[in-house]
Amino acid sequence: MRKRNHFAACLPFAILVISTMLLMTKPVEAGPPFFTDDPEPVPFRHIELYGFTTIDHASDGTTGLGPATEFNVGAAPNLQLHIIVPGAFNVPDIGPSAFGLGDMELGVKYRFVQETKSRPQIGTFPMLELATGSPSKGLGNGTTWARLPVWLQKSSGPWTTYGGAGYTINNAPGSRSYPFAGWLLQRDLNKKVTLGAELFGQGAVAVGAEKSIFFNAGGYYNFPYGLSLLFSGGHTVTGEGHTVGYLGLYWTWGPKRAAGGRQN
Repeated sequence: MRKRNHFAACLPFAILVISTMLLMTKPVEAGPPFFTDDPEPVPFRHIELYGFTTIDHASDGTTGLGPATEFNVGAAPNLQLHIIVPGAFNVPDIGPSAFGLGDMELGVKYRFVQETKSRPQIGTFPMLELATGSPSKGLGNGTTWARLPVWLQKSSGPWTTYGGAGYTINNAPGSRSYPFAGWLLQRDLNKKVTLGAELFGQGAVAVGAEKSIFFNAGGYYNFPYGLSLLFSGGHTVTGEGHTVGYLGLYWTWGPKRAAGGRQN
């Protein structure tokens, strides 16, 4: 059975996203909507809220998250706390479909080098994936696993580039630990629109699986009051065939918040 790809971020199920936000009674990576993350934490005492859905379509079926909620808070200068509580779905080509709670994600992003005119900012964003989803239904990994990355970022005018590498530790039956790396280039077209593209590679995630490299493109559209629409889509260029996508709403607020959308 194919191992669900936890790095695949995903195609739009907009009604699920909107339903999530209505239930929360509030509007809503870098990082999302991309695979590659950056080292920039949420500003101190600021909060980020995402409502999103993802999809990963392969030859043997479709998996993804949605509706899912991501919450980030700037707990201290250069320090961000992170949690994702996801719904998950599994629609195999053969066999019954399933929907339920997926694996919850906990993380801490810490920036330990500040960006200067000649130096990139550098940080780390270790994460734990808690085994809260059902592995028998294809909704979870079965055991808790971890990702340990280092990210760096440099900006120049409207251009920003960031990326890095890390290692995933996964000892679930049938799974494998593996390295991963990604790099992204994005540009602010104006105050409302940012577009970017990335290459993201990872080792074989399961016994019998192949190494994969994804090409992914997307961006975000900023509305007033800290609200943004995030989107991306892509496909593998090597390895197993996966078509992936992401659609989400994002909301940020905090002291002296600047007008516009996403801050990092």
